Amino acid sequence: MLTVRQKELLKAIIGEYTAHATPVASQALARNYDLGVSPATIRHDMARLEEEGYISRRHASAGSVPSAKGYRYYVESLLETPELPPEEQVLIQHLFHQVETELEEWGRLAASLLVRLAHNAALVTLPRTTPARFQHVELVALHEFAILLILILREARLKRQLITTQEAVSQEGLSTLANKLNSSYLDLTASQIAARSPVSPPLEQRVCQTVVHLMEQEDQQVYESPHVEGLQRMFGQPEFSTSQQIRDLLELLSERDWLKAVLPQAKAIQGVQVIIGGENQPPAMGNCSLVIAQYGTPHRVSGALGVLGPIRMAYGHTISAVRYLAGVMSRLLSDLYRAG
Repeated sequence: MLTVRQKELLKAIIGEYTAHATPVASQALARNYDLGVSPATIRHDMARLEEEGYISRRHASAGSVPSAKGYRYYVESLLETPELPPEEQVLIQHLFHQVETELEEWGRLAASLLVRLAHNAALVTLPRTTPARFQHVELVALHEFAILLILILREARLKRQLITTQEAVSQEGLSTLANKLNSSYLDLTASQIAARSPVSPPLEQRVCQTVVHLMEQEDQQVYESPHVEGLQRMFGQPEFSTSQQIRDLLELLSERDWLKAVLPQAKAIQGVQVIIGGENQPPAMGNCSLVIAQYGTPHRVSGALGVLGPIRMAYGHTISAVRYLAGVMSRLLSDLYRAG
C-alpha cells in the first residue's frame, strides 16, 4: 500500500513526465511541487516507488519514468476525470447536430474531434446492430450453374457469397425466390430465420442456409473495422523514435480485425476502458495505451470509439473526451431509432 505522500509523489511524477517526456528528477519535484517534505524524503519515497515497480530509472543518477504499473495505479486510484469544459461540449453538440442523420459522417467527425481534444490518434467504428438483422437479398445468375448471393444487413452492411448448383437456374426464377425471402425475413436475425425456414426446394434451402451462415459470421464480429485518424500526431511523439516501431504498428492497424486482437475477449465494454502497455495487446502495441468506450443503445445497436497513443498520455482529459463523445453518439442513435 502506498502512503498518501507517495501517492501524491506518483501523481507529480506522472504529471511531469506527461508534460515533458523526459525522466523526472527529485530536484524538479522539490522545486515545482509543494509536497511539504525535504528533497531527501522525496528521494527516499522515489526509491520506494521504484522498489514497488511504479517507476523506473535507467541508471542510478537518472531521473524516474512511470511504469505501466504506475500508470495503471494512477488511472484506477488517483485520477480525476472532470467533465469537458462547457465550450468544448457546445462545439461537439453543434457539429453533430449538423450531421445527426448521416451515419457515415459520425465516424469521421468523432475521430476528428478526438484527435483535436486528445492530441493523439483516434479510432471509431460505425454502429452495428446486435445481432445482425436481415434487410435485403439479391440473387444474380452468373451462368447456368453459379449464383452470386448479395446480402444486405441493417446499417447497409453488405455480404457476398458464390453458390454453385447442380441444376441450371434462370434469372427469373432467382428473382422470384429473392422477392419471397425479402418479404418473409425482413428485420429477422439469423436464429429467427433458421427457426422459420420450412421444408422447401433444395435451392431455397441452400440460399437460406447461406444467408444464416453469413449472418452468424457477422454476429461473431463485435465491431466493424475502425476508422483511424491522427496517426501522424501520434507518431510525432518521442516514444515513436524508430521507423521499426512505426512499421510494426502500421502493419497491425492495416489488419481488418486488429481491434479484436487488442480486445481478445471481445466482451461488451462497460463505461470507458483503459488498456495500458502490454495489457491484452499484441507486441506492436506494447508502447501504446488505448482509451475506448462503447456507444449505442442496449441490445440493439452499438459501436466503439477511442484514443490510441503512447503510454505517456493525458489520461484525465482523454477519458473525459471519450466518455462525452460516446454519450453524444448514444443519444443520437437512440433518437434515430426512436424516430424510425
